[in-house]
Amino acid sequence: MLSRIAESLFWIGRYTERADGTARIVDVLRLQLLEDPAADEAAISHTVLSVIMGLPGRPDTSFDDVGASLVFDRSNASSITGAWFAARENARRARETLSTELWEGINTTWHRWNGFGRGVVTDRHLSWVRERAALVSGIADSTMSHDEAWDFLVLGRSIERADMTARLVATGGLPGGGAPWSVVLSSCGAQQAFMRSQRGLLTDDRAAAFLVLDREFPRSVFFSLTEAENRLVALAPPQDEGIGIADEARRQLGRIRTSLEYRNPADVIADLPAQMRRVQVAVDSASTAIAGRYFQSGPLTTWTKDGI
Repeated sequence: MLSRIAESLFWIGRYTERADGTARIVDVLRLQLLEDPAADEAAISHTVLSVIMGLPGRPDTSFDDVGASLVFDRSNASSITGAWFAARENARRARETLSTELWEGINTTWHRWNGFGRGVVTDRHLSWVRERAALVSGIADSTMSHDEAWDFLVLGRSIERADMTARLVATGGLPGGGAPWSVVLSSCGAQQAFMRSQRGLLTDDRAAAFLVLDREFPRSVFFSLTEAENRLVALAPPQDEGIGIADEARRQLGRIRTSLEYRNPADVIADLPAQMRRVQVAVDSASTAIAGRYFQSGPLTTWTKDGI
């Protein structure tokens, strides 16, 4: 496959998932402010914008500032608008490889999103983004042959999902100012899956462990890392390497996955924000390795800080 096509497919997966993940993170903040009228809006908004998302922010940041930066700013590739725009541009570059339904889904999403208007962020904005991201992913899975093209798209999606779930989990792991875990679970679409698997016993540690370590929930950090590794294996089946793993991206993802899988869950939860930061660094390193191996040029648009 041409490297430019593979690159575009990879970033379509990432940007679609980024729009979804950013909507979920903003929704955590929105719900936290709604459920706790006494919450310090400036402190929580600053934490989400600067600590969780790594963007410039002021101590007096408001929810409207978060919306302007993470929802409506087209020049910011980590915003919803910027992610949809970049996904469409990458889809346009790979038009001959995408199914007609997938192209129409991405193109329609971009144009309808522009018709929503700008200003105050509402649940309508955020829920619509989540629905459209799920629709685009479902169309890709059901209308594309599961060959190399699909592997690159799902690889990008899985890497981005691991990163965004780690950021969401970090919003609940911050001491003293974290979002309630019920809110984090709900924003991850994990409330019912969690209740079924845990027999309805909701505790902070159980919720955090579910979102980080569950082997069967598709948005958990562990599941996403594993899926990304599987796509790398499909793209480059391992030969008899003798010693170690030659694929640097697989090495980075495998190291962070096994550090979570084989560490005592209580230790992971006790050091949650730092653990989730390590996931983000590993994902960034894996993405760089993938670009170096498969792509000739840099992505059309990139993350905004630390290369993430």
